[in-house]
Amino acid sequence: MKKYNYDPALATGVVAAGGGLGILIPPSTIFIIYGIMTEQSVGKLFMAGVLPGILLTLSFVVTVVIWTRLRPEICERAPKATWREKVSSLTGVIETLILFVMVMGGLFVGFFTPTEAAAIGAFGTLLIALFGRNLSWRGFVRSLDETTRICCMIFVIVAGATVFGHFLAVTGIPANIGTWVSTLPLPPPVIIGLILLVYILLGCMMDALAMIMLTIPIFFPVVIALGYDPIWFGVIIVLVTAMGIITPPVGINVYIVAGVARDVPLQVIFKGATRLLMALFATAVLVILFPQIATYLPSLMK
Repeated sequence: MKKYNYDPALATGVVAAGGGLGILIPPSTIFIIYGIMTEQSVGKLFMAGVLPGILLTLSFVVTVVIWTRLRPEICERAPKATWREKVSSLTGVIETLILFVMVMGGLFVGFFTPTEAAAIGAFGTLLIALFGRNLSWRGFVRSLDETTRICCMIFVIVAGATVFGHFLAVTGIPANIGTWVSTLPLPPPVIIGLILLVYILLGCMMDALAMIMLTIPIFFPVVIALGYDPIWFGVIIVLVTAMGIITPPVGINVYIVAGVARDVPLQVIFKGATRLLMALFATAVLVILFPQIATYLPSLMK
């Protein structure tokens, strides 16, 4: 985008906001942590994120189209590509698409569990790298090292979340809060709205995983007491988390982009990212109004 002189706010904002798709479209660490803490099917959570992820992608596209139509000076038109060039440009993602369809399709029809799907995905990636001659011995060792680090991090997070959840259960805080909130003279949608507002505010100041660990043991019993679907609530949590990672003052994705695009002021990146915040908000509203967007695919799973 710098090559084609895109406006810095547009270029950096799209990258920062688009990073939120990574925690919604599977595989998602947030879904794994949520599934473990709430004892929900990780496979169903993965499938629940597919349609909202596609909807969010389309919302981003519509937002960018409207933005550039209203202010055409912020981007130059790239040279028009032929259909042959468009098709040939997709050759680099065919292997990834096949692997995604194989793993998610196997989960959907019940051929294997999420753990088995992870193993198949890892093995398939290894085969693709070997046949494509893109993997060296040094790269293989580095990938094992990074995998070990990530797994250890997740195990520590899960262990801490489990201990924290047990302590809260002993104190009776989640149950008491759930009982108190469910007896408030407010309709359930208003209570859900208040919970989501809390998540958006916390997302502005906390890391996503820390926020999930601290709040799920408190709010999950409330949601269940109100009669809402736990899979649907997991998708909503991820959507509001995606809002938090691009909103000031602690929008982690914005700071990551700022670390790469050092020539772009931080406020410019926040300006661009917050323009795409409306797409996230619109997607969350649609999923709240039409829960089937999140629950349809999981309901078809075997």
